Amino acid sequence: MKLTRLLIPLIALSVLGTSFTPSYAVTLPTSFLSLTKQSVLNDPGIIVLDPKSNEIVYESNPDVTRAPASVLKLVSTTDALKTFGADKTFNTNLYATDKGNKFLLVGEGDPWLTTSQLEASKYHRAYLPYLINKALAKQPHIKAISLQYKNIYYQDIQALQRFYKGRVKIYPHLVADAPVSESPIAKVTSPKLSSIIEFTLLWSDNLLAARMAFMAAKSQGFPADSAGIQQSFEKLFTELNVSAPGLVVKDGAGLSHETRISARTIAELLVKIKSEPSLETIYAGLPLAGVSGTLKNRFTKDAPTAVGLVKAKTGWINTTVSLAGYVNVGESDYVFAVIADRLPNRESVRQSARIAIDKLLATIAKPAPGAAPIAPATDTTVVPVND
Repeated sequence: MKLTRLLIPLIALSVLGTSFTPSYAVTLPTSFLSLTKQSVLNDPGIIVLDPKSNEIVYESNPDVTRAPASVLKLVSTTDALKTFGADKTFNTNLYATDKGNKFLLVGEGDPWLTTSQLEASKYHRAYLPYLINKALAKQPHIKAISLQYKNIYYQDIQALQRFYKGRVKIYPHLVADAPVSESPIAKVTSPKLSSIIEFTLLWSDNLLAARMAFMAAKSQGFPADSAGIQQSFEKLFTELNVSAPGLVVKDGAGLSHETRISARTIAELLVKIKSEPSLETIYAGLPLAGVSGTLKNRFTKDAPTAVGLVKAKTGWINTTVSLAGYVNVGESDYVFAVIADRLPNRESVRQSARIAIDKLLATIAKPAPGAAPIAPATDTTVVPVND
């Protein structure tokens, strides 16, 4: 009787033990499996799936919600794209008033205005000083301008003040209503939203991601705050039929440690991005391993066999290193998401985690049959990134 009572829990324990050993449709190299267990990643959320068959290639804690860092930009940019469309542009108009030194600046919320002539030329961004120069051309001797503005970010007004410092003083006044009866004296137009999104993803621009998240929420009738972004993201996931249990959104760029999303939710979104033609802009904007954007200097030394075979969004904050996107495996593109959000706050640890993730993907990355190898980038130009 005592032996029977002893055997029952042992048998149960054995059954439970085997249930925790997943079986996958794809045979993974042992090096992949061992790399997922590296202590530097500290029990991350990982999922790899084949979107063609919808089979799980590998998963470990994929449903635990975590602080995703800049991987959240995949959601912000997708939300903006679905809300406005890839061809959306933003106009900013300058109007004269009945007073010679008073002008009205009315925008449409352009998230990418600039006071840099170089950036205007290189990226076709709307050049804000062009408008003020037109105003000064009408009144060349004035030393101060009263500038009423609407639907312009205050940071852009401040940039304008800095640009003209020592030449013309600009006194801004936010207005709630801006009725105009005449044609503008000058206008600038943004690039298409697709270009803005591609830049945001390529260089992980925090300001652009945050602004697009707020814009999308506001356009859908939600508040232009974190609660509104949460509602907007929930609506997006519902429309895309992506499950997002436990989603918590505190900002649109992924900077908050309180934001929570699971690796599975990110992976399901990536499947939709690749399968829906209207979302092609998101895929196009992702950096390529060893070649472009925030991945230009990754994989080249620690995992060179994966150069040109991983297209993904990077991310990091103090205690998180993340990567999510697509890895070329022969004739297939697997979707993956890795979120390691339990790291000590040291750059040496974060860098080790990045290397571990790169090596992990390199164990399965393979070029398509007959494909020419992609050389790593040789351009050493340093571009500031927020990632």
